Amino acid sequence: MELLQAFKKHTSKKVIEDIENNPQESRKEWLLWMFKRAGKKQGNVTKYQFWQHHNKPIELWSEKVIKQKVDYIHNIPVECGFVTNAIDWKYSSARNY
Repeated sequence: MELLQAFKKHTSKKVIEDIENNPQESRKEWLLWMFKRAGKKQGNVTKYQFWQHHNKPIELWSEKVIKQKVDYIHNIPVECGFVTNAIDWKYSSARNY
């Protein structure tokens, strides 16, 4: 549990720092607003909420389950309307599958 906590703490700080310091991030104000809004819903958050507080690990016990989870992750930008095809998302590994 300590490993996951340390991972979340490090990555959230780094991602938010990168968003704040990237002049080319066109969604900067919106992203920071969303993280701040989420943080206001939690009593223990001082500024931004990046990760969800719960941890629901899913055992990847078969190739079918692994494929289902990878497909889900790849299709998030499609479901959000950012792209029409998962391989078009700049940071996606979908093109490797």
